[in-house]
Amino acid sequence: MADLITFSDANGAETRGALALPPGDGPAPALVLVQEWWGVNGHIRAMADRFAAQGFVVLAPDLYNGVIATDAARASELMNALQWPAALGQIGGALQFLKTHPRSNGHVGITGFCMGGAATLLAANNIPGFEAATAFYGLPPAAFVDWTKPNLPPLQAHFSATDPWAKPDLAAAARDTVNAHGGRFELHVYDAEHAFVNDTRPEVHHPEHAKTALERTWSFLHAHLG
Repeated sequence: MADLITFSDANGAETRGALALPPGDGPAPALVLVQEWWGVNGHIRAMADRFAAQGFVVLAPDLYNGVIATDAARASELMNALQWPAALGQIGGALQFLKTHPRSNGHVGITGFCMGGAATLLAANNIPGFEAATAFYGLPPAAFVDWTKPNLPPLQAHFSATDPWAKPDLAAAARDTVNAHGGRFELHVYDAEHAFVNDTRPEVHHPEHAKTALERTWSFLHAHLG
């Protein structure tokens, strides 16, 4: 399973995350993986391993600093208490760590699920240096992003058609704005529940759509990161 490591955030402070390396010893594209609202739990570390097996150097920054939620009430409490400037600092530090990692080819993307999906698009909109971003069923508040920016990295998103939290119509509006201003934002909407990729939650997991979404993600990221 992905190894827990320490690295420096964007301000030089020590933070932690889970690192997974691809097979072999040559250079590979790199990826920041942002957690769900549960924390950097076994599922996120396993997901880091899955992305690494597809040829990526993966670092999942631990935005909760070691705390893991096991029920929705605690997860909601942790997410609502999260200090987003500090979280973006950890994500920015992960970007810089991966740019210079011995196994990295220097090209870094970002992906994330649920809360991490929103953080993925927030980071792609606010942290220079990401070369591609794929978000799963998460969208940041409109006040914190500017979809008209001319220098956004290529974006991809995967949403549930019935999600009451990460609403697909809002994602479609963001896509249309990005594409109207010369960017690239591709959106895929699935007949599935929120968190349909999470195979530790059988009540929402949709194996077929999860497989399709992940394969689209790996193809998209390799196309832009090498």
